[in-house]
Amino acid sequence: MKSQNVSRTVLAAGAGAVLAATALLYAPELLGRGTPGPAERAVIAARAGAQASLPDLAALIADRERWLWARPDDGAAWAELGAAYTERGTRLGDVRDYGRAEEALRRSLAERPAARGNTAAQLGLGSLAGARGDWRTAREWGERVRKAEPGRWPVYPVLIDAYNGLGDYGAARKAMERLEELHAGAVVRARAAQTYRDRGWREDADAAALDAAALAEADAEKAAALGRLGDLAWERGEPEEALERHGAALRLVRDHGPSLAGRARALAALGRTEEAVREWRAALARLPLPEYVLEAGELAESLGRDAEARALYERLRTGTWARAAVPLGLLGADHGDPAAAVVRLRAEWARGHRSVGVADALGWALFRSGRAEEALEYAKRATDEGLRSALFSYHRGEIERALDLRGPARRHLAEALRINPAFSPLHAPRAEAALAAVGEPPDELPEGVGREGAARTGAVKAARTEKPVPGVGTRA
Repeated sequence: MKSQNVSRTVLAAGAGAVLAATALLYAPELLGRGTPGPAERAVIAARAGAQASLPDLAALIADRERWLWARPDDGAAWAELGAAYTERGTRLGDVRDYGRAEEALRRSLAERPAARGNTAAQLGLGSLAGARGDWRTAREWGERVRKAEPGRWPVYPVLIDAYNGLGDYGAARKAMERLEELHAGAVVRARAAQTYRDRGWREDADAAALDAAALAEADAEKAAALGRLGDLAWERGEPEEALERHGAALRLVRDHGPSLAGRARALAALGRTEEAVREWRAALARLPLPEYVLEAGELAESLGRDAEARALYERLRTGTWARAAVPLGLLGADHGDPAAAVVRLRAEWARGHRSVGVADALGWALFRSGRAEEALEYAKRATDEGLRSALFSYHRGEIERALDLRGPARRHLAEALRINPAFSPLHAPRAEAALAAVGEPPDELPEGVGREGAARTGAVKAARTEKPVPGVGTRA
């Protein structure tokens, strides 16, 4: 979120499905009372795969804790409690809940082992592993559950996240297809938006996200959908629309963390930097994610607020985080020790975490540590998968410029600014300066370049001057 990285936006689409992973089929004391109370509303939302409000989620956790105090041998209730802890930790950015979740889910398996059909706890452990960024473990638990119950739809969001984290985008798309066969509604359309975005199909992603917003019922679920729409608008360089969509989300849930961050990002892009600084502070108070800390720090640095930037970078460097490999790697590459960032990101790559975000960060860290040739391999992996990321294109363009690949560098630097001219308050101006330094293509063709080469040169010039038309050519 910072520099624009892939973990920032639609990958959060599955938070509402964490609790649904248990299916919450066992909650007899909550049902049949007439008007639903807060805990029962959370159960109803979970069954639909939707996000409950945070107060309702807290009520469910309190209810399960009371129930288990009197009935500690209830394996199903332990699974429900573990899933609820995972969802709360994800939505508040509080990793302390993950330890509580693991304890509850392991207790569930102790009371009712996997061999006796406790798929709820296994799926809960898969969701928890995904929340922690342990994609291999998430995949293992998810595939166990899919083998046991292939028609259980909540396993597929877990698998989609795991495959994406491992860089297995083909498997993620197949899991998405199966999810669409098994289930419908807002949660599925939100997942479809993520899949289309990852493939670079921006118009389709926006249409699916609009469907999710239209199908959402509870305020928390609708706010999540509107926030997702805001992120998509910002990614394609439309900060005014992003501001409007995040504002709509905040009118439903006034402290919706992703939309506070989205507003800060859009305000910075519009030059309303004082408002952006205030909004980042509110976002970090509500949802202190590592990518948000980095992005807020880079805004402060771009404004010359060096002390504030250093404090935010130190907060990121010394904090306890989940899923922080990419922001910590970018922090080291740009604001610390690039060689140490390479070591960190190589370790992540060796763990099998080969998403486009990790590829981009590793390539950038290698470049910043003086290894441009090796860096280009990873930059290509990041940009060639399909996701249209201004940051990825900027990184690749800078690497190519260092290697004196002037044509490709010009193309990717221009592409970054075409995708989103204000993709980062710190790096977008650098992209403009780098593009100016590369200069225009030569008017005279080098010796040996024929008509085909001339046509390519003309296409590059046209790309430099062409103004993007929103919604046109989104699959290119």
